[in-house]
Amino acid sequence: MDIVQLDRAAVLESVRIVQSAGPDDWDRPSPCSDWTLRRLVEHMGTQHLGFAAAAQGRGAGAAAWRTLPYGDDPAARYREAADVVLDAFAEPGVLERRFALPEIDAAATFAAPTAIGFHFIDYVVHSWDAAASLGLRTGFPPDVVEAALPIALGVPGGAARERPGASFRPALPAGGTAGPGGADTFRLILSTLGRSPDWSPPHGA
Repeated sequence: MDIVQLDRAAVLESVRIVQSAGPDDWDRPSPCSDWTLRRLVEHMGTQHLGFAAAAQGRGAGAAAWRTLPYGDDPAARYREAADVVLDAFAEPGVLERRFALPEIDAAATFAAPTAIGFHFIDYVVHSWDAAASLGLRTGFPPDVVEAALPIALGVPGGAARERPGASFRPALPAGGTAGPGGADTFRLILSTLGRSPDWSPPHGA
């Protein structure tokens, strides 16, 4: 699969997981700092709209990246945002464009395959975040996991990962050995990006 199809697979898996949430699930804790599942899903949807705007030459403005509350039906609002970014990335000629992504570097633009790669790795990991919050598992095919690993390994480390609100925290020990598209490869992706693969909601949450 090319990067657009890989990204589509990651986004659709995130939609599947989010749509499994019930009315009583939105206040569950998530692996993302102090975010509840609701706050995580609102962030995920915002990023979809921001990347869609970037794909259409409108990503430089702060308004494209503003997080909005999702009200009584976060799953439906999330699906709407996912559809927007999937449609934007499916536009003819999208891979020849450059994306403004001010949350990554306000002074630069990024070639579309690189930018979509950023989005792809976010939704591989955010799918796991949402699934872990709900006590579920992700269902990525091996080629998606294999494609995500080199992108995860290429994410810069350093002080940026220590900042409040950083997308990824400092890397953690992985445990296990990476194999083609398997569970240990996914553990390596998560730990490389600062997630504990064994995270689960606190007892009683």
